[in-house]
Amino acid sequence: MKERKGIEKRESKRSILEQLKTYSASDYYPFHMPGHKRNRVEGKGLAEKFPNPFSIDITEISGFDDLHHPEGMLLESMKQAAAVYGADESCYLVNGSSGGILAAVSGCVKRGGKILIGRNCHKSVYNGVFLNCLWAEYVYPQFIEELGINGGILPEDVETALSRCPDIQAVLIVSPTYDGIVSDISRIAETVHKKGIPLIVDEAHGAHFPFGREWGFPASALDMGADVVIQSLHKTLPSFTQTAVLHMKKKFLGQEKMERIKQFLTIYQSSSPSYLFLAAAEQCILYMNGPGRSRLGWLFKEMEKFRRKTAHLSLLRVPGREWVGKKGVYDMDLSKILIYTGNTGKSGAWLGEKLRREYHLELEMCAPQYGLALTSLWDREEGLERLYQAVTEIDSELASEASVPGRADNPLYDRGSIYDDMTFHMKAAYSIFQAQEMPAEEVLLSACSGRAAAEYVYLYPPGIPCLVPGEVITDEMVQKILRYEKMGFSVHGLKNNGNYRLKVLCIKGKNEREL
Repeated sequence: MKERKGIEKRESKRSILEQLKTYSASDYYPFHMPGHKRNRVEGKGLAEKFPNPFSIDITEISGFDDLHHPEGMLLESMKQAAAVYGADESCYLVNGSSGGILAAVSGCVKRGGKILIGRNCHKSVYNGVFLNCLWAEYVYPQFIEELGINGGILPEDVETALSRCPDIQAVLIVSPTYDGIVSDISRIAETVHKKGIPLIVDEAHGAHFPFGREWGFPASALDMGADVVIQSLHKTLPSFTQTAVLHMKKKFLGQEKMERIKQFLTIYQSSSPSYLFLAAAEQCILYMNGPGRSRLGWLFKEMEKFRRKTAHLSLLRVPGREWVGKKGVYDMDLSKILIYTGNTGKSGAWLGEKLRREYHLELEMCAPQYGLALTSLWDREEGLERLYQAVTEIDSELASEASVPGRADNPLYDRGSIYDDMTFHMKAAYSIFQAQEMPAEEVLLSACSGRAAAEYVYLYPPGIPCLVPGEVITDEMVQKILRYEKMGFSVHGLKNNGNYRLKVLCIKGKNEREL
């Protein structure tokens, strides 16, 4: 393998700008967001429309409208976006999908009310639950043991949860997941609407869906009956980080909730929204409604080709659409390249580090059993080929080390050390908002069993909580957290000053609320 030029170490004493410029000049290839992939060639057309950023960075001066009270150019631009997507109203977001999720939760559920959420939701959903003092009920995704990832959420599980808790005011699920799993939104929407409540879908990782259906990408939740859909333009499309959009349909949502959501957007978003971001969001949508569509066709064909080429791998695996129709998987987003390491005895973190160090390929995230490469319509053939060659070389190295290559009983394969169900079925003693208002103390992780968590513990990325405030910590969870830490994952919420500590509630004793 030839040696690559690049930056092996990011100097802490250098300015942020200098480090960015150095990194940009290196040959590190981004298999991560944002979706523009720093592609100067594909980005030339859009980039030429943007002059020096300082020359167009303004505030809400006369003639340029106000995002928090749009009446002119911004209102017209968002109406145009709604027409493209088929929404009744669309709103630009300048602090990512997180702000849209917070507004959707706040606008659809009255303070102190109850919401049904997918347990695999992003931490911003849990923040919305906390800020509005809500009671969260959970619906759990299926689990695909063979890949170590969450599957889809079953419509019948949503129906069961709604029957069990008739006072639920809204349902919120994530589709697609970080790994590209799409749930059956049509049937879930039908189930939710029978109860007369809205369905909110976190489609942050599916902003390309509305423009790629003709090529084979999944349908958008907005076209499948969801009432509020939040999409991160920056994750999979050519736009700046933080740009996103929230879509609403009035039929089941109603005008009152739509107005409440817009009101909360003015609270959760900056009072000084960047016009660079607003212009980027608008230009991104216009581009995707034009030449971007055909570029998505190119990407879909490349993703099919990549999976055909990697079908010969001995130990590493790159799954495709074979799970559609199983484990709650309604569809798959092939733009997410999941590289499964479960047959190797190596973790996803090991794979990510090897790709970064030896091949200068930067993955989006690494999990216990896989590494995840995000692609977009602005990826380059050269980058995809580099990933293919790297994965092929690594697979050959691993196979040569194994006594019986490709078999589950080879000595590198230690399923017990890396296999884990990333869906956590926990019992709650207190609600999230109760727990975060109660006295807490730090204790050794080894002494946490039986205590109630006072803060979140999650792997980041993807930002899905292992523990939620108020939940009772079990011996099994303690072991999981320790295993994640030892495997090199970024475990947020865990203190490590020579020993692992966790913040728990000071109150001890019998749980007040057994679920």
